[in-house]
Amino acid sequence: MIRRISLKFLLGLLFIFVISFVVLSQTVQAFIRTNNQDLITAELTGLKNNSNVYVRQAFLINHYSSNELYFGEMAEELGNTLKHATGNSVGIYTVNGELLYASDKAVFQQREHNDLQEALSGKTAYSIQTHEPQTSVMFSYPVIIDGAKVGILRYFKDYSLLYQQSDRILDVTLYITLAIFTAAFLFSFILSRHITLPLGKLAHASSQVRNGNLDVRIRLRRKDEIGRLAENYNDMIDQIGRQISMISKDRDQLKELHQQEKRFFDNITHELKTPLTSILGYAELIKVNGERDPVFFEKGMNHIVEESRRLHTLVLKLLEVSRQVKNNGRLEAVDAGAVLRDVCESMDIKAQRYKKNLRIEIESDLWMMGQSDRMRQLFINLIDNAIKYSWPLSEIKVTGFHTDGNIRFVIGNPSEAISEEQLSNLFKPFYLAHAMNPEQGSVGLGLSIVKSIVDELEGSISVTSHNNRTLVTVEFGRMIAAEEADSQ
Repeated sequence: MIRRISLKFLLGLLFIFVISFVVLSQTVQAFIRTNNQDLITAELTGLKNNSNVYVRQAFLINHYSSNELYFGEMAEELGNTLKHATGNSVGIYTVNGELLYASDKAVFQQREHNDLQEALSGKTAYSIQTHEPQTSVMFSYPVIIDGAKVGILRYFKDYSLLYQQSDRILDVTLYITLAIFTAAFLFSFILSRHITLPLGKLAHASSQVRNGNLDVRIRLRRKDEIGRLAENYNDMIDQIGRQISMISKDRDQLKELHQQEKRFFDNITHELKTPLTSILGYAELIKVNGERDPVFFEKGMNHIVEESRRLHTLVLKLLEVSRQVKNNGRLEAVDAGAVLRDVCESMDIKAQRYKKNLRIEIESDLWMMGQSDRMRQLFINLIDNAIKYSWPLSEIKVTGFHTDGNIRFVIGNPSEAISEEQLSNLFKPFYLAHAMNPEQGSVGLGLSIVKSIVDELEGSISVTSHNNRTLVTVEFGRMIAAEEADSQ
């Protein structure tokens, strides 16, 4: 099932809005909570400072030998004074945490004592108590007179109104935010539909074009990018239709041009072959009967003979390339390994003349369905190329073996590196990879002929160049067993 882009868009917007709403609500809650705590801390700090003023005045008016004893005796009077002065419930404790006075005993006896424990250790502390709908604070700190702790003051302060106001602010903020996000979501959804519906039409139209219907057009009355996209799409389909019409008209013309080119190629090669053959015979006759200036005459005649033979070979190769028709001769059982071994023995003389060595590693019984003469022509061209384009005094390795139910032949020789672009053009007629230093007599037809033979026999051929070593790999799948070959 194809997932519609509108559904993806809707789910994406919903996910973004939900995450944004949750993050915003948590942020607002954390901000209000921090703000309330800062406000409470500031008020309690002021309460402590004001209380210390009252306590110090009481100690200045009456001097006792023991401040701690006096603090206990004046606890009730001090507590009443602080209650009226601050408007909060007050509890007075000894340095050991014993309650001396409480303006509201129920409050100071039932509340938790975390803040009191902190005050007993010499710290100022408060704890927030929440019992819906009431929120209160227990605030405790040690009373220090002349550097000595004489007791503990503890306050109970009601902050229900502050937290109720904060909750109302939070609720209003969240409701407004929810309304804004809902409106934004609806607007985004409508906008996404406005965008995705035309895209759906474009997708449907493109599917029809893919199925061959070039008459489909998209009509959108829009002046934005999607409208221009629809117009461009229609123009593209019109252009494709015109191109197909032109291709149809030119197809027959191209076919005729191809036939004319082939006829011209055949005719020109035929015309070259006849006079070149006469030149070769005449040159050989002069070489045999010549008597004057033997050295010069010998040198000139050898040149004529070699050139004639080279041009004769060129004509033969041109004729081979010009066929371009698959050989429909009868296939027979051929021991390709034996053919390759025989070719190597024949070509070994040429390799020695070039001061190069052939190393042969060919398995036995490499039987396949093919044509012996075509296989021989294939191997001659490959080994001839390896000899001509390998480095001086190098070794050319020729291997043949069975692999994965196929027969593979690999001819490797050290040579100049061949680029990827050159490798892709090696099998084209007249192409020379080493054009800067071509071998005498080479016109770049050998590999083209090899490729045609491999295609005829339904094989595969590839050429690789790595670390200044060229490898030609030929593989055939028409393998037969040696027993079957013997029976034939």
